[in-house]
Amino acid sequence: MDRAIPKKFWTTQKIIYIAGGALLASFLVYQIFFADKRSKLNVDSEKLTISDVTKGTFDEFIIVQGVVQPLKTIQLDAIVGGYVTQKLVEGGNMVKAGETILKLENQQLKLNFLQSETEASRLVNDLQNTRQRLKVERFTLQKTLSDLDFQIAQAKDNYERFQKLTGSSLVSDMDYQKAKRDYERLVKQREIEIESQKYQEENAGLQIKQLEGTLIRTQKNVDLWRQTLENLVVKAPVSGLLSSINVEIGSNINQGQNIGQIDDMNGFKMHADIDEHYITRIFVGLPVRFEFNSKEYAMEISKIYPEVTNGRFGVDMTFREATPDGIRRGQSSPIRVELGEAQQAVLLPIGGFFSDTGGNWVYVMEEGRAVKRNITLGRRNPQFYEVLEGLNPGDKVITSSYANFGDKEVLVF
Repeated sequence: MDRAIPKKFWTTQKIIYIAGGALLASFLVYQIFFADKRSKLNVDSEKLTISDVTKGTFDEFIIVQGVVQPLKTIQLDAIVGGYVTQKLVEGGNMVKAGETILKLENQQLKLNFLQSETEASRLVNDLQNTRQRLKVERFTLQKTLSDLDFQIAQAKDNYERFQKLTGSSLVSDMDYQKAKRDYERLVKQREIEIESQKYQEENAGLQIKQLEGTLIRTQKNVDLWRQTLENLVVKAPVSGLLSSINVEIGSNINQGQNIGQIDDMNGFKMHADIDEHYITRIFVGLPVRFEFNSKEYAMEISKIYPEVTNGRFGVDMTFREATPDGIRRGQSSPIRVELGEAQQAVLLPIGGFFSDTGGNWVYVMEEGRAVKRNITLGRRNPQFYEVLEGLNPGDKVITSSYANFGDKEVLVF
């Protein structure tokens, strides 16, 4: 006879359903409470630059490109204009002070000089003629006074004789009055002649003084024109290297135009342009170091140019001791500018990440991935950043560019 078989509660199918539901519930709980929801990006670690964060000595300095320049450069500017007739020295040659470099021609200057000389000669003649005329007039006065004195003596004798005979029948009153008038007229005429000659002498003296003053000024003008003509011969003001001469025979030169320069070879300096970011950190006397022929030379900043052009400003640097042997104008070399004293700090190597993050965060390596972490950076030099917060010695950081990572928080290798 048949017998009823009791059904089992834990069947294989039920166990599978319950196990699947438990797994699904666990997965949902994990996703809700425990899963890493940060954005991720798969990357190839072999294409990344990974650097170690270390603790060490931080030297605050910058490297700038310096150019060797003469300690003193004299610009050659044309004092007068003209066209070049002779070029006696080419650029790149040594010259001595006073040596002729160029000869110019200017016909207008020569004409002005001749006119000035002619005017000076005319004034000399006028002065001589005026002085000669004054002498002649003095002789004429002496002759005139001599004649008047003779006539006055005769008239006086006649007048006095008639005066004694006045009242007698020998001399009429008319003859007496005539003799008196003739005598008084001659005396008055002598006084007028003396006054007239005095005025003429004063007038001639004033003319002579004016002519002498004009002549002095004209002679100075002649000397000035003569010096101007001498400037048509361009000479080296100092001894040195004629590093450039920017004219050719036949070319026309304007007054004040730069025609070249002479370098004083008794010393050199270095010139460099520095980013304006450091303008408050640079001062006269700041030490710098220059390496030449595997030897380091101490220098210091001697001049700061205040103008900022295209985000950079210029400085001149001089050697504290001897100038290196063999150094030449125009050579360029890296120069180390010391901005502060060495200090212990946490160091992060320089990398392309900074342009993408501004130094505010980096990707720090963990097991099989790199995680975004906020940091604070301080000073920098050409090798390291100074880490103030967010990193510790021993951390590994991706220091190559982050341009392809977007805003992902986790990089998965």
